[in-house]
Amino acid sequence: MTTTTETKKKTRKVSTTAVPVAEKVKSGEEISSRIRLKIRAYDHKIIDQSTLTIIEAVERSGAKIAGPVPLPTEKRRVTVNRSSFVHKDARDQFEMRVHKRLIDILEPTPKTIETLTSLNLPAGVDVEIKM
Repeated sequence: MTTTTETKKKTRKVSTTAVPVAEKVKSGEEISSRIRLKIRAYDHKIIDQSTLTIIEAVERSGAKIAGPVPLPTEKRRVTVNRSSFVHKDARDQFEMRVHKRLIDILEPTPKTIETLTSLNLPAGVDVEIKM
């Protein structure tokens, strides 16, 4: 069953019969045309090392890769007073940087997903997977 969703620019067909990803992996079907990985870390050396391990593992499984694309670094700045009472002009400023990378996996196979779930990445690296 398909329904039509109308937007301002174009019309697209949306399928309402969804098959869970686990069933597709068991049957050996191709899951989707693209998997997008968004990787975040506080240290730029760790994020570069983990993107390299992800790329090597995915290439071994037979999928194609686009990236890594460096995304803008998110900078969170916090200003706090040094003392709690009188000295208003004495302040400390702290900055926390979050480095980001984007990897697209084109034509993934079931072996690719098994490889991604079994990867051992260093602490402090956050990987977000979108299918």
